[in-house]
Amino acid sequence: MISTKITPEHLQRGAIVYVRQSSMGQVLEHKESQRRQYALADMARSMGFANVTTIDDDLGRSGSGLVERPGFQRLVASVCTGSIGAVLCIEASRLARNGRDWHHLIDLCALVGALVIDTDGVYEPRQTNDRLLLGLKGTMSEYELSLLQQRGLAARNSKAQRGELRFRLPPGYCWNELGRIEIDPDARVVDAVKLVFRKFRELGTARQVLTWAHHASVELPSVMIDVRGAHLRWKVPRYNNILSLLRSPLYAGAYAFGRTCGQTRIIDGRARKTAGHRKPMDGWSVLIHDHHPGYITWAEYEKNQVMLTENAHRKKSPGRKSGRGGRALLTGLVRCGRCARMMRVAYGRMAGHCHRYQCHGDQAAANAPLCVGIGGVRVDRAIVAQLLEAVAPHAIEAAQQAADLADRSDDDVRQALRRQLEEARYEVSLAARRYEAVDPDKRLVARELEARWEAMLAHSRELEERLSRLDAGRASTAPVDRAALLTLAHDLQAAWNASTADAATKQRLVRILVHEVLLDLDEASNEVLITIHWTGGRHTVLRIPRVRARKYEGTQPSAVDVVRELGGQFPDRDMAVTMNRMRCTGAERWTTERVRELRERLAISAFDPSTTNTDLISVNEAARRLSIVAKSVRRLIREGVIPGVQAMPSAPWRISAAKLESEAVKVGVRNIGARRRRNTGILKDKHALRLPGF
Repeated sequence: MISTKITPEHLQRGAIVYVRQSSMGQVLEHKESQRRQYALADMARSMGFANVTTIDDDLGRSGSGLVERPGFQRLVASVCTGSIGAVLCIEASRLARNGRDWHHLIDLCALVGALVIDTDGVYEPRQTNDRLLLGLKGTMSEYELSLLQQRGLAARNSKAQRGELRFRLPPGYCWNELGRIEIDPDARVVDAVKLVFRKFRELGTARQVLTWAHHASVELPSVMIDVRGAHLRWKVPRYNNILSLLRSPLYAGAYAFGRTCGQTRIIDGRARKTAGHRKPMDGWSVLIHDHHPGYITWAEYEKNQVMLTENAHRKKSPGRKSGRGGRALLTGLVRCGRCARMMRVAYGRMAGHCHRYQCHGDQAAANAPLCVGIGGVRVDRAIVAQLLEAVAPHAIEAAQQAADLADRSDDDVRQALRRQLEEARYEVSLAARRYEAVDPDKRLVARELEARWEAMLAHSRELEERLSRLDAGRASTAPVDRAALLTLAHDLQAAWNASTADAATKQRLVRILVHEVLLDLDEASNEVLITIHWTGGRHTVLRIPRVRARKYEGTQPSAVDVVRELGGQFPDRDMAVTMNRMRCTGAERWTTERVRELRERLAISAFDPSTTNTDLISVNEAARRLSIVAKSVRRLIREGVIPGVQAMPSAPWRISAAKLESEAVKVGVRNIGARRRRNTGILKDKHALRLPGF
């Protein structure tokens, strides 16, 4: 029966059917609800509406008001145009589960004279009784959502407190028939997970584990979600895959729930909720230790989290940071002895290996001076001396373990490749059985199964070739010289200064034994006070004399003398740089304009490139011709390899272009090129000094 509230004017405008379900699970499983909602279009036509539009853009979106709903916005926009005579929904909860959206829509419908129709009846928002009833329906819909959420969360949390709540498990675990977590029976998955933890302990960072996996072409399991549900997929890992595996407490045998939370923010005047924000461990909802078998112990898990925190250099933290390979040995490990802030490292631009440990104090204060600044070369040498003295009694044992570790260096990759080959052979046999089971006369299916079989065979042959190459490479590699390692164990200083021991490896070794280093200055005795906090809890206090900064030799030259000597030979800009380096008197800072004015007062002509000796070139031009940097050219000048002349001390160098073709210069350039790192694509410490197990 057609309601009398539906007038011809309503029928001329048209109707909108709004279809919504709250989650994708409902969309995939609750098909009957979809059919009922889509059937409202036929109901609207039976009422006399000729123009019926169905809006189903919000399938899988909640109506709580915390999620963006483009379909509802489209509905509101259509109502505002006045071209809609009725809005149809199966019930009030489908339109909105929050008072703001519901009452806003009802107000707009009353303003333009549109009806609201559900399976219970037809409502005219302009009538008081109908508006009251619609208001009650919207309030009940909002209350119902709150009540359902409250009951569901209480039941979920209660089950989680007992460790019985099921959720998606990471690779390496599965739920058994009794509802308990157990280790995956697939040996390849188990070996892959153990391999990641073992490599992280050895390499020290998740990024290095990722680099190793890509270099060794090792595939790791990853949980994929699609319409079929969750299933494992083997692929080349990404950084987030390794990081999530290392951060999961489930691998330490702990049942953890509520590690993330949602946050609500006001965006464009609307509340928007986002999920996946990590909480600190003390804020987790549930944490049950020794709940199921683990791949690592809880102590190892906590140690891994500390290492990951130290590796996050860009995040503000008062704790120490891991070494990243610079010349400074104690990067991220030094704390100011006065204000207890972490000290930074400042590298000098001059030649050599100079660096300083500096504390900037309160950076929030305007023009705040340095709290403490200490030269780092002597400090590093003192720390190294103490470190070598501490590890000397265990050097021989460490050398033997290092030899055993080197013998097993490729076993991890070989084992992973064997597991992958075993699974590939199973896929080949499965494809063969499928091909043999098909009816030969059904050529369309037979051709496809045959192509899959051939693809599996090709993949299996590729893995066999990789395994053969790996075995051949191991056979051609010379075995570890244990005698040489034991010799180095008796001379740790030589092992430390070896060319294969890079800075990153040395920094990692220091962090194994040293927890923190405090630096302070004793102004009375002009000494640096060093306090070493060892990992075991002991402390060592050292004092080393300071080396005061070397002052400029001789008196500061006069600006007039410099301009008379260099004027006309160099551009004004180069002369300004030189005069600032000489600390010439007459100006706080020399600029190109000041040099030009002084040169003109002294009646000295400007620099003319056409009148200069073309055989004499600058340092930058020599660097360009030799394909090296200017710093390396200056080093070769100091070593006497490249002959250079200066008009006066600190003036720009002039180099004879003909001398660059000499054999001595070519040898020097080759030596510089040999010192450059060419293996940036592989691990930096592959051949470096390292302790086993870290």
